[in-house]
Amino acid sequence: MTPLMKAEEVAARFAVRRETVYRLISRGLLTSPVKVTARASRWPETEINAVIAARIAGKTDAQIKSLVQSLTKARQAADSPPSAA
Repeated sequence: MTPLMKAEEVAARFAVRRETVYRLISRGLLTSPVKVTARASRWPETEINAVIAARIAGKTDAQIKSLVQSLTKARQAADSPPSAA
């Protein structure tokens, strides 16, 4: 099971304010949170680590957007029920 992070924890990892986390999402530079209850959302720690690693590696915003898209697709694929063959 992947640990889930609160917005405040994500902000601390990026050394930004919570508002900036949501700005990064709107710009496509961070994955959207997962809804865990009606009132709570969290981010998979593996996704946050992947984006941070890309930043450290000096990836461009375009490369990070591509990474975020692939992380989002992988999450959606994992949530989809298996197809009948």
